Amino acid sequence: MKVANYAIGAVAVAAVGIGAMFLAGRGDSDDPFARCRGGAVAGSIGGPFTLVSETGATVTDKDVINGPTLIYFGYTFCPDICPLDSVRNADASEILAQRGHDVTPVFISVDPKRDTPEAMDDFTANIDDRMLGLTGSPEQIKAAAAAYKVYYRAHDDEDDEFYTVDHSAFTYLVLPETGFADFFGREVTAEEMADRVACFLDAA
Repeated sequence: MKVANYAIGAVAVAAVGIGAMFLAGRGDSDDPFARCRGGAVAGSIGGPFTLVSETGATVTDKDVINGPTLIYFGYTFCPDICPLDSVRNADASEILAQRGHDVTPVFISVDPKRDTPEAMDDFTANIDDRMLGLTGSPEQIKAAAAAYKVYYRAHDDEDDEFYTVDHSAFTYLVLPETGFADFFGREVTAEEMADRVACFLDAA
């Protein structure tokens, strides 16, 4: 995998607003995915969205989540967190591909001011050809982030060009048939993520 140098400014990754995603055990016995989950999730996560792809086309969640999908919210000017997490997600997708599972990594911007479709295309091309970059208007980004309980805050009042964006840093596994399945923190390795995703896909 390749990563361009996006070390511009600094980043603060916040877990604020993620209280609805605490772990509360292994899930209930009627859950066919109970053995796969990292823990039970309180609250509803995921939902419809309309965004703009790296090609400039308007897409909806139905267009994007047409197979198992790993969704991550970040921004292309992020100096280290977002590229590292994105490479981890791409690596997990590659491991899964080697096991016969087709899983698409998706990167959704929380910085619509700078993240044009062209910027998203450059970013994802430096990570993995299979990765899809999505951006949109501030309103579209806000709606998508709200659906996935994502916290973000741009410090664009401090610097018009090199501002940072605080954001939560979780990766979401979403299945087209059942919707949100699980989430992964930054501490999860590519191998661990692949194992857990494969568990869901094998149980589906």
